[in-house]
Amino acid sequence: MNIQKKTIKGKKDFLNKNITFVIGGCRSGKSSFALDQANKIIGKNKYFIATSLPMDSEMEKRVESHQKERGEDWITIEEPIMIHEKINQYSPKAGVILVDCLTLWLSNLLFHSYNPAQIDTAIMHLEACLEQCECPVFLVSNEVGCSIVPENKLARQFRDFAGFVNQRMAKVAHTVVMTIAGIDVQIKPGNGAFFIRH
Repeated sequence: MNIQKKTIKGKKDFLNKNITFVIGGCRSGKSSFALDQANKIIGKNKYFIATSLPMDSEMEKRVESHQKERGEDWITIEEPIMIHEKINQYSPKAGVILVDCLTLWLSNLLFHSYNPAQIDTAIMHLEACLEQCECPVFLVSNEVGCSIVPENKLARQFRDFAGFVNQRMAKVAHTVVMTIAGIDVQIKPGNGAFFIRH
């Protein structure tokens, strides 16, 4: 299994200054940081692309809570699979787009029985739309590779895929921020800057 993108001869790696990739563990504060930064962008039409699929009442309550946290300024678009299509659709009229999160997006792909080649294609579609995107986009993802090796095959597969997705989004993004215990550290460009939360 290898879904790392191969380099195409003569094609330079692209780097979009509009793209910010925010990564961190569960409950690290990554989503609230991304929302805080996105809210600083002045302009109309703020789009939140939610990749979660509410499977039970607890998840539904989480979704409702997050919507209240974002406020009425944000237009929520629920899309579990084809997030590149939604970015392409809304970016021409958007002031900012926030995608939360890529880890759940990957879970949805696996749930729909996507094989490694299909997952690679989905990532390439996302990369291509980000390359063309002219509005600021914040991408949120989980860092799942810092724990023990999972005991079952599917969990190990998910961990590996998540690592590849994160690497490729970090490569596309101009700015990468890692959130640890509510502390936001910029790791790309590599000046190690800390963000001050208000």
